[in-house]
Amino acid sequence: MSAFKYDKDSDGIVTVTMDMAGSANVMNAEYGEAMRSTLERLEAEEGLTGVVFASAKKTFVAGGDLNGLVKTGADEIEAFYNFLETSKKDMRRLEKLPVPVVAAINGAALGGGYELCLSCNYCVALDSKAVIIGLPEVGLGLLPGGGGVVRLTNLLGLQKALPYLLEGKKIKAAKALSEGMVDATVNSIEELVPRAKALILENKGNANAAVQPWDQKGFKIPGGNANSPKVAQVISGAAAMLTKNTRGLLPAPEAILDCAIETLRVDFDTALRIESRKLASLVPTAVAKNMITAFFFQMSQVNGGASRPHGVERSKTTKVGVIGAGMMGQGIANVSAMAGIEVVLKDVSLEAAEKGKAYTAGLMDKAIKRGRADEAKKEAVLGLIKATDKDADLAGCDLIIEAVFENMALKNKITSSTEGQLAEGGVWGSNTSTLPISQLAEASANPEKFIGIHFFSPVDKMPLVEIICGDKTSDETLAKAFDYVQQIRKVPIVVNDSLGFFTSRTFGQQLMEAAQMVAEGLHPVRVDNLGKAIGMPVGPITVNDEVSLRLSVEAGETQLAEGLISADDDPRPGASALLTTLVKEYNRGGRHHGDGGYYDYSDGGKTIWPKLLELYYKPELEVSDEDIKDRLLFSSVIESLKCLQEGVLRTVADGNIGSIMGIGAPAWTGGYIQFVNTYGLQNFIDRCDELAAKYGERYKAPAIVAEKLAAGETFQ
Repeated sequence: MSAFKYDKDSDGIVTVTMDMAGSANVMNAEYGEAMRSTLERLEAEEGLTGVVFASAKKTFVAGGDLNGLVKTGADEIEAFYNFLETSKKDMRRLEKLPVPVVAAINGAALGGGYELCLSCNYCVALDSKAVIIGLPEVGLGLLPGGGGVVRLTNLLGLQKALPYLLEGKKIKAAKALSEGMVDATVNSIEELVPRAKALILENKGNANAAVQPWDQKGFKIPGGNANSPKVAQVISGAAAMLTKNTRGLLPAPEAILDCAIETLRVDFDTALRIESRKLASLVPTAVAKNMITAFFFQMSQVNGGASRPHGVERSKTTKVGVIGAGMMGQGIANVSAMAGIEVVLKDVSLEAAEKGKAYTAGLMDKAIKRGRADEAKKEAVLGLIKATDKDADLAGCDLIIEAVFENMALKNKITSSTEGQLAEGGVWGSNTSTLPISQLAEASANPEKFIGIHFFSPVDKMPLVEIICGDKTSDETLAKAFDYVQQIRKVPIVVNDSLGFFTSRTFGQQLMEAAQMVAEGLHPVRVDNLGKAIGMPVGPITVNDEVSLRLSVEAGETQLAEGLISADDDPRPGASALLTTLVKEYNRGGRHHGDGGYYDYSDGGKTIWPKLLELYYKPELEVSDEDIKDRLLFSSVIESLKCLQEGVLRTVADGNIGSIMGIGAPAWTGGYIQFVNTYGLQNFIDRCDELAAKYGERYKAPAIVAEKLAAGETFQ
């Protein structure tokens, strides 16, 4: 059976319904053969008046075959380029048919799927939340290489096209219509193909109906070409912004911008060839392989529930209790209510609880100003949150999340006094970032129903939640927590118990390594800048100030007091001593506390606290930029590998997605574990040995790397 079904009606319109093997239409070898045979038939068809491309799948076309792309090596660039050019010739044949061609978009048309739409004369889209349109390839380290850069730039003009190309912006059908990216929308699937056919019939006699705008005589790109002064300003501004955002670490956005600019300078077909060359050069790079692996394959694995217990029926949380209405608690209450869940927000006083509820009111007011909500939506969301100071109001919650200070005695007291309010079968979650779940669960009468649910701040913006299983946590409890996280539209990773679990202990290594370097005598601004140079959103010195030096010291003191760590085992004593000196001797707790930390803060910005340089800075100390960057990056990578080796991480996918979405691992790495795959396992071991010889045994590669190397495996 053909992957494309071919049906000609009495008006001479052929409907080509794409129905490939598998769950989606994918631009692979089967697609290429089907498209070419269909084009041959269309070109020979007598009495043809128009063509409609439709889909029998839930999506229109899912895009290119990423399984093949991720395996493409540097020695296959020319072959891949030739493949792209062959595919583009098919697109051009489609554009050159003597009759109008219409795309009937019933579902997601992303990447190659939308590139097919751009090759049609008209697009009709179903106005449904299932329809998403865009060119998101940049998020995978690639560019839209099926004509997407060239056609969208010609269609919209450079300025309007750039957000879709450089940011991978995706939009719904109604927005696509207003942007000029589709030509019409319909309200039901039954109307879709008939409306597409009607467009063809309505344009009978229109000489340009079957001619793409860029193939029409006298066509000018909207906004002007590269010689336009206004466009020249756009190019200059876009280049500067790109450098600021990517720091030269992501080649795809640069290639996209170059290609879009060339589209303004050369003829259409030459621009298509330039686009092919640029994509062919990106595909075999380590950055592309890392980003495809993490953001497509491993993200699909995580969101698909690979870490969720099998055989446990899915559940829906209807009433959640949140104890503690501070920064974390108010955020958890907000995202829960936004997902339609009834929330009981409890604090020691009604005033504190109401203040926590007011956080959601403030967020809703901002959404209303931006046109993303209205007063009715605000009232509905606030109506789901009950602020209280009474334990009894928690009665009947099928999930209670404790979000109080990182103090084990306090958390234990709350657990023992409040978990009786849970509904039958209810689950208790602790939003702790460091304290072991198994130890916290000792205060519970039902440790099998006790689990860690670690959110990241600010909760409304951060997409990740780390779920931590204690020694006695049941599969049913894990499944309940997993389902809740997905219900509030967050990404869940699942880890086993450990001090700091995965994210906190990995994140902490980088901050402490930065502190260690300052203690050794390196200038803190240099450490900060080189942290940003490897792709950290903010330098590690600045981050430590933001998250609180005082909390870091107090957490360490708590862990020492509880016997969770030993001062004799500290791998970075210089860092610990520095932080203690700043906090205890000079009252430098960090920006959050209003007394500064590494930096002094004012309305004019920030400057390094002068005393810090007096105490520690050694201008004569010589350390290479490369060593500083690798010390920061490798400290997190090594800790991630230790978490995998020790069984704290259950899967490589959870480690990579958790590091990117939770603790700011640079996107180009594909996550801290994936980084090792493309760096090379032997290269990684060798570099670790070099760093260990200079800076300490903490840099030795964990044994799991040599084990994988000996087995001829990578981290999958």
